[in-house]
Amino acid sequence: MRKKLILLLLASLAGQSVLAQEKVDAKVPKAERHEFVIANFKTESGVTLPQARVVYGTYGKLNDARDNTVLLPSHYMADFHGYEWLIGEDKALDPSKLFLVATELFGNGNSSSPSNTPEPYHGPRFPVTTIRDNVEAVRRLLTEELKITHLRAIIGFSMGAQQAFQWAVSYPNFADRIAATAGTAKCYPHGVVRLEGEIAALTTDAAFENGDYKEQPKRGLEAFAVVWTGWLFSQEWWRRELWREGAKPGTTFEQVLHEFRTNFIPGADANNLILQMRTWQKHDVGATPGFGGDVERALKSIKVPFLYMPSETDLYFPIGDARYEAGFIPGVSLMPIPSLWGHTAGAASNPTDARFLNDTIGKFLAAGK
Repeated sequence: MRKKLILLLLASLAGQSVLAQEKVDAKVPKAERHEFVIANFKTESGVTLPQARVVYGTYGKLNDARDNTVLLPSHYMADFHGYEWLIGEDKALDPSKLFLVATELFGNGNSSSPSNTPEPYHGPRFPVTTIRDNVEAVRRLLTEELKITHLRAIIGFSMGAQQAFQWAVSYPNFADRIAATAGTAKCYPHGVVRLEGEIAALTTDAAFENGDYKEQPKRGLEAFAVVWTGWLFSQEWWRRELWREGAKPGTTFEQVLHEFRTNFIPGADANNLILQMRTWQKHDVGATPGFGGDVERALKSIKVPFLYMPSETDLYFPIGDARYEAGFIPGVSLMPIPSLWGHTAGAASNPTDARFLNDTIGKFLAAGK
């Protein structure tokens, strides 16, 4: 999930205005928005999109040697602002020295998505795009539009971590270093089941009409949000009522749940949500051509230093899966995030995790200079 959305939800519980949040965000270096269009983009499903659009943001300037770029691939339903917890002169990524490229996944509503693609691929007819499809589109963006053939680093959270793993396997020499937070190299069966539950919650609303809805299926979206929220934080986060940190006195659990139910991803399109869940489900670096479905062999092929930062309490990507995968990655640094904030810890959803992530990632990048 997007850190900004979580902060806005928690800010609303604390009685803070969106304007106040925007004043805080104003401290973040400004990004420039761009779009890259690929004609006749063939997806792994076999469907060719007449136009595949990738929206991305850039921070800082590309140097003359074209060797100061860090790629930040986006996570579930995020826009290119999703990594601003890492960006700043006092953070791991200093835009006065680095050129940062933050890309947006297919299906987020800005890049090519079910909601913004004309027929014959509008709505539920949009092809299921894979993580490899997204990596290939971004590779073309980098090499064809920006003329960048090598990266200083790739850093990804959640579905961005999935992309980071795929880059490491598909293009093992494209980046000097790779970091992945709260995400794995494959969506294992338990993750598939979890996502199926969220899709089922959304699509059982009669208003969904098999994806050809006349208006957004409100009840389905709210059911989806509640199921998703149940997996977002750790059980202990809920038991300790850590949502009270910064909340208005007297805030109740019922108010917290209502906020997540009704304001989870404002303006989200149901088909877009489903498309990105299907992308998530299909992620498997073992399915990369040449590896015959063997995820362990794919992980063994990784050539560059790899910082692997699972959250100790992540229910989406359990730390056990990360420990299993780390055993096959040459040169891996496994650095679990000691947090009760579940999956959101991987995107610095609280000050303690923000410091840990920035310090650890900053040292990792500095070691490569």
